[in-house]
Amino acid sequence: MPVSVFAQQSIPVKGIVNARDLGGYAVQDGRKVKSGMLIRAAHLADATDADIAYLESLPVALVVDFRTEVDLKGKADKGIPGAAYVNLPVDASGNVAATATEEEKKKVTGRKKFDVKKIIVFAAFNDKAKAVAREMYPNLLSDPKCQQQFARFFRMVLETDNGTILYHCTQGKDRTGIASALLLAALGADRETIVADFDATNKVYEKDVKKYSRRVRFWGGKEEEIAVVKAFLGCNTENFIKALDAVDRQYGSMEAYLKGPMGLTDDDIRTLRERYLMPAKTRI
Repeated sequence: MPVSVFAQQSIPVKGIVNARDLGGYAVQDGRKVKSGMLIRAAHLADATDADIAYLESLPVALVVDFRTEVDLKGKADKGIPGAAYVNLPVDASGNVAATATEEEKKKVTGRKKFDVKKIIVFAAFNDKAKAVAREMYPNLLSDPKCQQQFARFFRMVLETDNGTILYHCTQGKDRTGIASALLLAALGADRETIVADFDATNKVYEKDVKKYSRRVRFWGGKEEEIAVVKAFLGCNTENFIKALDAVDRQYGSMEAYLKGPMGLTDDDIRTLRERYLMPAKTRI
C-alpha cells in the first residue's frame, strides 16, 4: 500500500480525530471496498456541527463505541440524527494512567490530576507500562472477553443492512484498529493492506510520538522504553504484526480465527463481501 494511505482514506471532518473511510482498499480478488460505508474514527465528543451534518448525509445508520465507562467520562459522543448508538466496551488494558504510580504523577504536576502525555515519559520506564504496551494487541485478539465483544460487533455489522457504520474508541487507534483489521480480513484484504491501515494512525499522532520519544531518550530510554510511547501515543505496528503472527500460530490462519472466536460462517463472509465490496469488473 502507498505511504499516503491516510490521505486517500480520510474524510472531511475537523473535530473528529483519526477519521477515515475503509473505502478504496483493494482485496485479493481485485475488488475494492465501497466508499462511505465503513468509517473508523476517534470519539465524536468534539465533532463540529458540520461534521455531524456530513455523517448524517452518508447516512450513518449505526455508531459503535468501544470505549469503557472510564473512557466515556466527560467525553460522550455527539449524536448523529437517524443513527443508532451502541456502547460495546472493549477493555484494552491500555490505560497509561492506570500504570502510573502516585510518585510519577506528582513529578508531572504535584497533584492527582496530570497531563497523560507527560506522564508517558515516566511511565516508559515503568515495568507495568512496558508490559501493558507489549501485551495490548495480543490481549485484544486473544482475551475471551475482547473476542466476545468483537464477535458482537460483527453481528451488529451483519444486522445493519442499510446505511453507513461508524465505529470508534478514544483515539481511534487500538480497539478501532483491531476492529478494522478484522473487518478487512473478512472482506478479503491481504496482510499488507491490513497492516498499512493500522499503521496509518501513526501519521496522525506522529508529532506527539516524536516529541515524547525524544524526551524518553534524553532520560536514557532505549527501544523498550520508546515502545511504550509508540503504544500509548501512536500505534506500535511491530507489536501488531507480532499479534497477527500469534493468531496464525494459534488458529492456523486469520480465516480460521474469523470462523472460530468471531463466529463467522461462510454465508456471513459472503454477505459482508456482497454488501461492502464493489462488484467485480466484467472482462470483455
